[in-house]
Amino acid sequence: MAERRVFAGPAVRKVRRDAGLTQAAMAEALDISPSYLNLIEHGQRALSATVIVRLAERFGFDAATLGAEDVPGGLAGLRRRLADPRFADLGIGAREVEEWMQMAPATAAAFARLFDQGGGEASAAPARADAPEVDAVRRAIEKWRNHFADLDARAEELADELRLAGGDLYGTIAERLRTRHQLGIRILPADVMPDRLRWLDWHARQLMLNELLRPASRTFQAAATLAQMEAKEEIAALVAGAEFAEPGAARLFERHLIQYFAAALMMPYGRFLRACDATGYDLLLLQRRFGASFEQVAHRLTTLQRVGARGLPFFMLRIDRAGQGSKRYAGASQSALVDGDARCPLWGMHEAFARAGEVVADLVEMEDGTRWFTQSRSVAAPGATGSGTPARFAVCVGVDAKVAAPLVAARGIDLMRERATPIGLGCRRCTRSGCVQRSTPPIGRPLRFREGERGVSAFDFAGD
Repeated sequence: MAERRVFAGPAVRKVRRDAGLTQAAMAEALDISPSYLNLIEHGQRALSATVIVRLAERFGFDAATLGAEDVPGGLAGLRRRLADPRFADLGIGAREVEEWMQMAPATAAAFARLFDQGGGEASAAPARADAPEVDAVRRAIEKWRNHFADLDARAEELADELRLAGGDLYGTIAERLRTRHQLGIRILPADVMPDRLRWLDWHARQLMLNELLRPASRTFQAAATLAQMEAKEEIAALVAGAEFAEPGAARLFERHLIQYFAAALMMPYGRFLRACDATGYDLLLLQRRFGASFEQVAHRLTTLQRVGARGLPFFMLRIDRAGQGSKRYAGASQSALVDGDARCPLWGMHEAFARAGEVVADLVEMEDGTRWFTQSRSVAAPGATGSGTPARFAVCVGVDAKVAAPLVAARGIDLMRERATPIGLGCRRCTRSGCVQRSTPPIGRPLRFREGERGVSAFDFAGD
């Protein structure tokens, strides 16, 4: 996949002004024409690799900050926010949003922050409605696009070491915990650990696991314990760099990174990506090949953004029977489908609850015409016993239909021409008219009544 072009006009202009240079003087220092520099600063030309190197060498500029996104979700995230029904009458076009992002990224970031933090009935459409700690962690993960290169490299190195020690990953992890960290593993009855999956007892030097854990979950919990010891420095550096205001957010982010490392150990980057390419991203086959669960594979797919070795840009979403999202990772997809806490009931993801064991594929189309190919499956909560009302979730992975052709599940489907399921971002954010499934009118659209008429939808509204 082609690398993303970097437009960084405001950043280059700031470097020039901080150095007290005119455009002509800076152009001379960079060995480019003043007209080319002018186009760069006005967002009409992308930075070449040569110019980036010269900026770093001659002005001490940190090239890693070029193209950094202060707006969570980047350009696509800004477009999602401006697609809110409250702005529908303004006619804001895609090009206008792109120009705003290029020319005034700080004000765009300020708008995004206000939009995300808004409250009350008038702001019921913002993308996020999570607890502050959860929201802060989600923004941090989104900033990294859920790819942490240092953790992947360390996990891959450790996975190679463990492969040399034996073929059974759980067994080799257990042996490493025993010999290197003096920790034994005990499997305890569910009635002894009724509310825990894992318990690390330092006093007894034992890792205790609930007997209800399935093999993939058992390996994952053992790998997570190993991550706490052998990736401690890398994880601590990432947590410190996030600079969370709330201690709870820092701990939550740390837990995410520990679990990230555990998944990377079970599905090492290079081997996993090669398997994805070779199998056409066959989710069930990837499960078996790496001894992982469907949910673990789904999450891992959102992380494949290594420079020079990128996978497809997947998103992942996990919902409960009420449609509430408990896990959501946009990854590099920047899809709006992971936002908010309302789901379109027409989306095939909901069917997964009624089709246990099946992977439910769906081609969906958003109001803006973008299409997504999604695959969903119902899963049981780790440690679920099946007694009473078991906790179940639907896990979905999706990718832009424009790049979904390599998927084995999409073979034989004309992804851009075949009929797609028309969905929205929940009724309050959706302005599609005539929807028989609509449960409430969209925000910002006054209800309309016609004497003697009754449409297929319970709500008719202005502006449709």
